[in-house]
Amino acid sequence: MRIAVDATCWHNRRGYGRHARALLRALVRRDTVNQYTLFLDSSEEAEPTPEQCTVRVLRPSVPTVQAATADGRRSLGDMWQMSRALSAREFDAVLFPTIYSYVPVLGRARKLVMVHDVIAETYPQLTVPRVSARLFWNAKVALGRMQADALITVSDYSRSGIVQRFGTDPARVFVVGEAADPIFRKLDSPAATPKLRSLGIDGPGRTVVYLGGFSPHKNLQILVQAFARIAALQEFADVKLVMVGETSGDAFHTYFGTIAAEVDALQLRDRVIFPGYLADEDVVVLLNRATVLALPSLMEGFGLPAVEAAACGCPVIATKASPLERLLGGGGIFIEPCEAELSTALEKVLSSEEMRGRMSETGLAAARKLTWDAAADQMLNVIGKVAVQ
Repeated sequence: MRIAVDATCWHNRRGYGRHARALLRALVRRDTVNQYTLFLDSSEEAEPTPEQCTVRVLRPSVPTVQAATADGRRSLGDMWQMSRALSAREFDAVLFPTIYSYVPVLGRARKLVMVHDVIAETYPQLTVPRVSARLFWNAKVALGRMQADALITVSDYSRSGIVQRFGTDPARVFVVGEAADPIFRKLDSPAATPKLRSLGIDGPGRTVVYLGGFSPHKNLQILVQAFARIAALQEFADVKLVMVGETSGDAFHTYFGTIAAEVDALQLRDRVIFPGYLADEDVVVLLNRATVLALPSLMEGFGLPAVEAAACGCPVIATKASPLERLLGGGGIFIEPCEAELSTALEKVLSSEEMRGRMSETGLAAARKLTWDAAADQMLNVIGKVAVQ
């Protein structure tokens, strides 16, 4: 089969971009039968594309990663340009690694559309606050679901959400999992990198880490409030909170200003660090040195930062509204996303070295079972099923 891939999220540094890069690299490496053409809409310097693929670069007025933001909208001309390219008669199938960048596709080609989660549908005001943008999002998702010969998502948890939220036939929804990138691993001597030293993240004290965006559904106010509660106790006087993620220019709806103001109001500025975006080389060291990673989101379709942390031997406290309890088991403590449960969990993990050791070993074993090669094989299975329909 000749497969066209909408790779316009390739330039996203984390999130959909990380997922698309990892999955597509594994997919084309393991697939010796099908031919892949990646369509990008920016020539900006980014991570290299797989050598086994053909790459075509379109020239929209604004690249998708800039236009398809929470408050933005792609122009009809740009969408038509991408639609025409993907609708070319030479292709037997079209793959959208995320519905975030979906455009209608004409013609006979089979359509495979990835819907990572139903967060935007469950918490619309927290993810797509403008009514006009929400209407556009809903229309795009509805059309993508209607056109798709197969809907693909990242976990059984998300699959259940899609079936329940949209009333979709379960037989049309397939799971293709995720995994930590191989760079996330247990290090023998995780000395602080120059970047971490410049941020003051190099001391002997205990560290609570958050890794991700500052979207409201990430529920970070309760993390700051829970940290404030334990920070007031003498036994936790050495503990710092490091909140890693884009503080400006994020494509998704952000409330970083609200979180920063909360930190100031609680007089925690000397205990909370906002590094902004960190490269993987810094994140892997940070996670190896961290005491615990906290992910208190209202919902996660997969929760990749928690899996990345587990792959580094870092204990995890994460939301129950996710597949993480099933994925990591004893490598984490799983909570209802509220301040009281998060505070209690933080106290337990920070107070017990023995507990942290057990969680670390269990989490490492669980993370090793998740690989991008396995995800690629799942995707190949879906492609095979769609091809014979």
